Amino acid sequence: MMNCVFLSPHFPPQYHLFCRHLKEAGATALGIGDASYETLSPEIRSSLTEYYRVNRMDDYDELLRACGYFTHAYGKIDRIDSLNEHWLSTEAQLRDDFNVYGVRQHDIGMIRRKSEMKKRFRAAGVPVAAGRVVHSLGDAVALLKEIGFPVVVKPDVGVGALDTARLDSVEDLERFFLGKDPSAYIIESFVNGTICSFDGLCNREGAPIFWTAHVFSQGIMETVNESRHLSYHSLREIPPALEDAGRRCLKSFNVQEQFFHLEFFQTSAEQYTALEVNMRPPGGFTTDMFNYACDIDIYRIWAELLVRNKDCLEFERRYHCCYASRKHGLPYSHTHQDIIGRYGDWLCQVVQVPGVFAGALGDIGYIFRSRDLQRIEEISGFIHQTSIHEA
Repeated sequence: MMNCVFLSPHFPPQYHLFCRHLKEAGATALGIGDASYETLSPEIRSSLTEYYRVNRMDDYDELLRACGYFTHAYGKIDRIDSLNEHWLSTEAQLRDDFNVYGVRQHDIGMIRRKSEMKKRFRAAGVPVAAGRVVHSLGDAVALLKEIGFPVVVKPDVGVGALDTARLDSVEDLERFFLGKDPSAYIIESFVNGTICSFDGLCNREGAPIFWTAHVFSQGIMETVNESRHLSYHSLREIPPALEDAGRRCLKSFNVQEQFFHLEFFQTSAEQYTALEVNMRPPGGFTTDMFNYACDIDIYRIWAELLVRNKDCLEFERRYHCCYASRKHGLPYSHTHQDIIGRYGDWLCQVVQVPGVFAGALGDIGYIFRSRDLQRIEEISGFIHQTSIHEA
């Protein structure tokens, strides 16, 4: 029997479904988390063979002891996952220490450091924004003489849009360096384009068994920094140039038995510039959107890939599926009941967003689907209409 350790099975709230399907596929599903067992929902408890509570998930010695206990109780650990970007480095270190299949420490740089991602994108023949890591204000000024304003500055290792900002002048640059922490930061040319993603799941040989694409109303940087609401929707037909760029990147990053979330700027009809790569499912509730768009169960598909190496999947992108968020405090023209009354037949799910994600994903999210893209845009516009502007 395969022994699978899953870090933080209670968060995000829907991720216990991965554990449930691991167990149903015949694996021993072993959870490690910092929540007390009594506070876990019945659904999470029933998804796990056993749960080991640690005081702090960032205490690596505690995680070592937990995995050591599971090894003693159940035998060799076969997989360690969280499917959460925050724990990618921790997973890799645990895999090294327990000799577990998957991304190891020597691989982690290319999927965590934006400067290393650039090298892999270039190797794939996919354009990237001009820029590099800067180590001082003088270094940044020298770079800006080469590439000019506007630019985007962000941590070389970072999650989402944390500490990411657009700079339009030397004054902006100086203010940024006055307040920045000691971490390494990368400065890149600002790319004006539509953000798209190529998302899916690869088998052990690196071939996608499920793949789709999404288009975003704006970047997460703007969403967070300007406190905007957000929408993004899946495509029923993926533009050939986007799929070609995505598949070349999968080979360059050697993606095996993993979810992937590749982000690009579409700068023209056939031109895509690579933004970054994430070796995990797309954030928020996008895994649920996979299911609604294609009438599949991606949680089961992932589990059966791991446990049974089942990688033959027939699917159809039957619908465009959209997520549209709302943020507290904005003067929306239509109430929640207005939305339900008018578009209830298209709604799949209404979600309360955990506070840690609210900056990017809003306070409440509406997930809906339609075969017709115009209908998707109509519903999104209705949800987002305010007395200030329509978004």
